[in-house]
Amino acid sequence: MSMQTPGPQGPARPNSGRSGGGRTASTPDLVVEDSEPVDTPTADANFVAEKDRSFLSRLYTGTGAFDIIAARRTWYIVTAVILAICIGSIAIRGFTLGIEFEGGTQVSIPVSAGVTTDAVEEVFSQTLGDAPESVQTAGSGSSETIQVRTETLSIQQTEQVTRALADKFSPELTAAEVSSSDVSSTWGGEITQKMLIALAVFLVIVFVYIAVRFDREMSTAALASLFFDIIVTAGVYSLVGWEVTPATVIGLLTILGFSIYDTVVVFDKVAENTRSVLQTTRRTYGEQANLAVNQTLMRSINTTVISVLPIIALMVIAVWLLGVGTLKDLALIQLVGVVVGAYSSIFLAAPLLVTLKERRKDIARHTKRVLDRRARVAAGDDLSDAPRPVRGRSSSGRAARRDDADAPQSPTGKRRRSR
Repeated sequence: MSMQTPGPQGPARPNSGRSGGGRTASTPDLVVEDSEPVDTPTADANFVAEKDRSFLSRLYTGTGAFDIIAARRTWYIVTAVILAICIGSIAIRGFTLGIEFEGGTQVSIPVSAGVTTDAVEEVFSQTLGDAPESVQTAGSGSSETIQVRTETLSIQQTEQVTRALADKFSPELTAAEVSSSDVSSTWGGEITQKMLIALAVFLVIVFVYIAVRFDREMSTAALASLFFDIIVTAGVYSLVGWEVTPATVIGLLTILGFSIYDTVVVFDKVAENTRSVLQTTRRTYGEQANLAVNQTLMRSINTTVISVLPIIALMVIAVWLLGVGTLKDLALIQLVGVVVGAYSSIFLAAPLLVTLKERRKDIARHTKRVLDRRARVAAGDDLSDAPRPVRGRSSSGRAARRDDADAPQSPTGKRRRSR
């Protein structure tokens, strides 16, 4: 037996498949989607998330260690409880509508020595016979005032209240310092109608965008998450009992935009991870979606924290230090909306998407195939010869075409022209 040594042209080339005067069949090389070797079916069939790391490490790396999708029944129950509480509060307690929506009269009294909310409320009750609808302070320092809201008062009733306040708190308060303004209920109805129109237009635009950007299941899950945000935010406002003002409506539309943005980011990652999921038996659609949620979890938390910090600063500085009531309404609804939007995009929209997807026959068959394969691996079956999903053209096909090109051609019976 002679050994092959490197010649002057360089090292010997590997065997190209030629043997004597003919060719031997080349070994087919499959282009497998998964990165594991072909002879390790166990690694291909079983996907195990990295759960041995610390909590912060798993949260930062996004390796799929948090089984959010697998525990979706639990999140559905939590979501249902939250919805029940909020809907119950809306149905029983309702909302405290501001003067802009209900109409009425608002009286402003500058704060001075002895002028307190309790004393002002007592004067109104004794003068009009009924207690005012709300009495609260606004502003701070020398510009601090007491805002009293009542039903629409006549000119005579307004003059009676003004004289009663001046007599009660004289000489610190005079009748000229008491101001009043009326808002008709008709104008409040127009504001309510415009609010509902703006909300409907927003929802229609969002629905069209989601329907074009994603598929049917993603559109349904995104809209369900959006309605959850609306109901919960409104329910929290009902529970707290603060007045619903135009600033509240502006804040609601703002946080709905944040919520749909966060959902789109999560769904975009889900679509990327599940693009070729049916071509492999390594993971199910739900596991790939769970991996996508884990990969965007840290981003959602960072976005939420960064959004919440200035809102809290707004509440502390504008409300408690400056006493601006309008900013209080805006800050509360934004704070609630940002937190609820982050929750719904992770714990409602993504699990609901998987539930809807698994009702499709192709996804259900693929999930069953993956689980059956894992069961066979657990039972000790040899899956080394089992067919594996491939993507693209295999090298065996290219080799076969090369062999056909190099093989001698049989005569066709046609005479070749000489040039």
